[in-house]
Amino acid sequence: MKFAFAGIDFLGGVFDGLVEAGWTPVKLFTRPCDGIYDHNDVVVAQARRHRIPIQLSRLRPDDIEGLAKEHGRDLVLVVSGYPWLVRGWHGRVRYALNIHPSPLPTGRGPYPLFKAILDGYESWGVTAHVLAEQGFDTGDILAQDIFALAERETHETLLAKCQMAARRLALGPIGKELAERWRRPEPQGDGSYWPRVNDADRSLDFRKDVAEILRRVRAFGTIETIARLGDARVYVAAADGWTEAHRHAPGTVVHRHRRHAVIAARDGYVQITRWSPVPLSEAGQIGR
Repeated sequence: MKFAFAGIDFLGGVFDGLVEAGWTPVKLFTRPCDGIYDHNDVVVAQARRHRIPIQLSRLRPDDIEGLAKEHGRDLVLVVSGYPWLVRGWHGRVRYALNIHPSPLPTGRGPYPLFKAILDGYESWGVTAHVLAEQGFDTGDILAQDIFALAERETHETLLAKCQMAARRLALGPIGKELAERWRRPEPQGDGSYWPRVNDADRSLDFRKDVAEILRRVRAFGTIETIARLGDARVYVAAADGWTEAHRHAPGTVVHRHRRHAVIAARDGYVQITRWSPVPLSEAGQIGR
């Protein structure tokens, strides 16, 4: 089976899994990445290894038509971690599917991993679905890989679980059973759309319980939460904490040691252990 891949390294293991399942890549559609939060180094290296063309501009219907003329209409278009809605594949290629990091129909949207941890889900999953042209992540379900979440799940562990599950889908249900599953997909029905997070979603509120604050820190991990440290606004990548009765006002910095700071919360203390006065996205720009 020939396939074109549209995506970045986020779920780039899908590319590898399909190759291992015996598929042949013909083109990579990716996008510019900041090299901090988004990366495409691995998929670009794979494309170069297979000597296939790479396109950074948005995938258009004419691009799909061009692929079909060159490689035949049995071509598969596989989308995974691609920010633009892909339209115009019907009548041009036989199959087009998306790999999404949630157990659809729950968690449609650009990046549902944060909210999965914030809302305390006990299980999560990755879904392969028919690529819909009228909305993101709404197409009929072809296959799902569901897994358990830990009580203290972090953004980084959940990301790894999603990446491993996506590769399992590529190696198994999609890579080996696509034609059969395409004939009997499961409609999603009503679902939930989770929009992109903003700074308010990432901000720590020390009027909350320690457990809730630390859950937010874990949910964003190296993407960083935002906190007030005295008079400064800082970007937090790691923190610990404990419950303890006290009389400090929430948000008060009660102790410092080197770069560690202990801040009063409603029912105890939060110790910020890894933080920066500038966000990671700007750290490399200082002095330019």
